[in-house]
Amino acid sequence: MTLKEIASNLGLEVKHGESLLGVEVSRGYMSDLLSDVIANSRAGDLWITLQIHPNIVAVAVMKEISGILIIGGRQPEEETLKKAEKEEVPILSSELPAFEVCGRLYSLGVRGI
Repeated sequence: MTLKEIASNLGLEVKHGESLLGVEVSRGYMSDLLSDVIANSRAGDLWITLQIHPNIVAVAVMKEISGILIIGGRQPEEETLKKAEKEEVPILSSELPAFEVCGRLYSLGVRGI
């Protein structure tokens, strides 16, 4: 499933990377700890997080993550969006809490570990 299909099905707001949404998502990964994402995520994952600071982009690039989904109505910092633009990392957002986002992703066929 592509990031674009997920965004459409979940009603996500694209904060950056509209042109990058054709990327395939292999699975979902939910974590707010950068060290956990570094240790356990895989290339192609959609990262679901509450984090909004620029370091999330660096981790996404390092792990070749398909996109970052910021949940709970939080908005990425301006510096995060600038870094995402430079590194070509899609950032999306949702008003929904983590549990609900993960449940909806699962119902679409997106699995985790």
